[in-house]
Amino acid sequence: MGYSVGQVAGFAGVTVRTLHHYDEIGLLAPGERSHAGHRRYGDADLDRLQQILFYRELGFPLDEVAALLDDPDADPRAHLRRQHDLLTARIEKLQKMAAAVEHAMEARTMGINLTPEEKFEVFGDKDPEEHAEEAERRWGGTETYAESQRRTARYTKDDWKRMQAEVASWGERYDALMEAGERPDGERAMDMAEEHRQHITRWFYTCTYEIHRGLGDMYVADERFKAFYDSMRPGLAEHLRDAIAANAGRHPGEA
Repeated sequence: MGYSVGQVAGFAGVTVRTLHHYDEIGLLAPGERSHAGHRRYGDADLDRLQQILFYRELGFPLDEVAALLDDPDADPRAHLRRQHDLLTARIEKLQKMAAAVEHAMEARTMGINLTPEEKFEVFGDKDPEEHAEEAERRWGGTETYAESQRRTARYTKDDWKRMQAEVASWGERYDALMEAGERPDGERAMDMAEEHRQHITRWFYTCTYEIHRGLGDMYVADERFKAFYDSMRPGLAEHLRDAIAANAGRHPGEA
């Protein structure tokens, strides 16, 4: 008697409503009906559903999926080869995006979540490939860059969680500092800037006062970094830049 619509929905991780819709538009009509007229899906129907979901995952609209699957000249193995090629291309793209996130980390003190979807949220509508090229251009040939790559390659999920917790705590305290009206060259602001510098040194690479000044300038000049810091509190990027400069001024002659 085949499988009920509820069973197939459970197998495939889709809703019953989705299966009803596929039936209504002729994309996946179950091959059997029960005596009571209920949909029953056979093995061939499940194979077709698998193909549909593969193509949907790859971004194909339903009308194109139908055209592909209903092509009388198409070999089922050709579908699998096409999907394999498309999935391989997607995997390569995701790997490049993950590399772009890693490349950006030497200039960031933000927490980066662990799933690909969450990691790429930091880029917004920006092209991660463009960001990776920028990171490579700025730091790719430096020991600082290499040091960051070596460290982050060893981090575990718990390491990332601890780093994120530090960033969240720092952001809340800097927000409170600004709310209290602390000037960037005040002691508390400079201490927070020093904590920021030490965070980079602890997690990514040795961040000298000179490097820290450069980062502070970039947090304002680069709209992506500015948006990140200003998301904690409007104006925080510029306040932090000035606090970083003031803190570096407390350590003249130190690299």
